[in-house]
Amino acid sequence: MLTAAQRDIIKATIPLLETGGEALTTHMYQRMFARHPEVKALFNQTHQGRGNQPRALAMAVLAYARNIDRLEQLGPLVGQIVAKHVSLNILPRHYPIVGENLLAAIREVLGEEIATDAVIDAWAVAYGQLADLLMGIEEKTYADFESSTGGWRGARPFKVARKVRESAAITSFYLQPADGGPVAGFKPGQYIGVRLLIDGQEVRRNYSLSALSNGHEYRISVKREPNGVASSFLHERVAEGDVVELFPPAGDFTLADSNKPLVLISAGVGITPALTMLEAAQDSGRPIHFIHCARNADVHAFDSWLKARCAEVPQLRYRVCYSDPAADDVCDAQGLLDQTRLAEWLPEDRDVDAYFLGPKPFMAMMKRSLRELGVPDAQARYEFFGPAEALDA
Repeated sequence: MLTAAQRDIIKATIPLLETGGEALTTHMYQRMFARHPEVKALFNQTHQGRGNQPRALAMAVLAYARNIDRLEQLGPLVGQIVAKHVSLNILPRHYPIVGENLLAAIREVLGEEIATDAVIDAWAVAYGQLADLLMGIEEKTYADFESSTGGWRGARPFKVARKVRESAAITSFYLQPADGGPVAGFKPGQYIGVRLLIDGQEVRRNYSLSALSNGHEYRISVKREPNGVASSFLHERVAEGDVVELFPPAGDFTLADSNKPLVLISAGVGITPALTMLEAAQDSGRPIHFIHCARNADVHAFDSWLKARCAEVPQLRYRVCYSDPAADDVCDAQGLLDQTRLAEWLPEDRDVDAYFLGPKPFMAMMKRSLRELGVPDAQARYEFFGPAEALDA
């Protein structure tokens, strides 16, 4: 338990975290991977190289310090961290490794004159407090899923029953349990953790579930990323009949119960969680507005499926925007989706539930535009790897 003096010390480090938090977490990851290479599989090295993960951790540590007196103010941050941890099967034995290297990085980056023994002791207690909170929630999540029908704990082998090309960039994988047993359901919008063995190295990744569970299989739809280790492996080397391992579904970017008009806005592979949300809502009777952005028809996945839904779901309105269409491409608008066009496609009454997902610039634009067009912030939901402040910059 933190003492009053230790809380004051944590608060006093806030300015240092505001200016140097990312340098600290970058050093922490480098130090940890050098000393504990066995944990590298738990972290997306592409995100490491781009600085996304150190930046996200720095903002999380800063948020924790700012709210050290009122942890309930952390809001959705705890749930987001827990969901990522569950999808990657983070276990109690991993926490001491992170804690050891975080404390060492504080000392090594800030220096002994600033990072005194009292500062290190305070952060050790603070880290232990946060770790206990997360581990408790994660264990309950693991246990609840394991006890559900079709649930499991840890990694479970799944066979690739079908592999379907959805576009020039996206391929779907239909995954069925190798043991032939049932699979648990999940909330629309959630993702699942995949464990792969690539050239002798373990790699873990999260992929959105792109079709509602039918009790016997899951579907993920993977975009092949330039130089993507996992996505290239799945596209090029994983075939029907091969086996991959899955961790339980997770994620807080889920469809909430509501009777308000539903607006789903996606770009690129961001379409995948929106598909399950549409499936879940299509029989509700609520108006649904599905807006998707892509470069052109060649890379536009699930267009035929969505057009078929329009024929079956009378309250569904489907709009397509291509930024770089081919001469014979058919779409509702060309160029980047801007606020003017979005205003035309939104319902006149902006009391809607909006969900959006895509590349960071797209999401920043949607977040700003929805707010300026009158959609309440609490009803504009998104999933983003990194601090929410980055979308407001």
